[in-house]
Amino acid sequence: MHIVIRKFQPSDREAVTAIFRDGLQEHIIPSFTHAISQPLHITVTLCFFTVGYILGGGSVVLALLAGGFWIGLLYYCCYELYAGFVRLKLNTDMRDIAGFYLSSPDNYFWVAEAEINGQPLIMGIVAVEGKELPDSRQKYGELFRMNVLSTSRRTGLGSRLCKTVIDFCKERGFVKIVLETTSTQTAAVAFYSKMGFTLVRTDQQAEAPWWGLRLARNTMLRTEKILQP
Repeated sequence: MHIVIRKFQPSDREAVTAIFRDGLQEHIIPSFTHAISQPLHITVTLCFFTVGYILGGGSVVLALLAGGFWIGLLYYCCYELYAGFVRLKLNTDMRDIAGFYLSSPDNYFWVAEAEINGQPLIMGIVAVEGKELPDSRQKYGELFRMNVLSTSRRTGLGSRLCKTVIDFCKERGFVKIVLETTSTQTAAVAFYSKMGFTLVRTDQQAEAPWWGLRLARNTMLRTEKILQP
């Protein structure tokens, strides 16, 4: 399959939005599975069932409701971590991709396109935003929106998209590339490590309520790839 990586066009918006939305929201269930399987959360779940049973005078229904409340809260936290992020970005940079990423020489947005049965199909997306280090005024790039259709994974497309960003940043004279991901996105963490990114910071801060991130047992990982010493 011949795949071309090219500049975003306004006509790509619907397909790009779908890849972005679906690529992020597919992490909700794995994140919930990770959270609910943590020893502390298993203990809390059992406590909710027990307390509901006791306070309900031996009612199995109330025990299930109490336990279900806790499990539902965990799912909500995991859901909002990703779905909430999608909503936020669809109202910011993804609302006007051309205006945000293509109006500055230090920003860019790419799509990977192939022809399937005579019809063009967008298989992946990635973007970069140029930023400035406050202490030295040197420029660096922040990689955003890296997503590949599930049917196109493990084909080398992700590496090609990432390499496209790296080459762009080198051409712009950026000193490094940074990106953020979550600890439960294990495949992404392994991929970026393979591409030469190293972990520089972990924290519980994200564009989501801190308590939601903590209950989801998720951590934000900030990684970087040095381009110039």
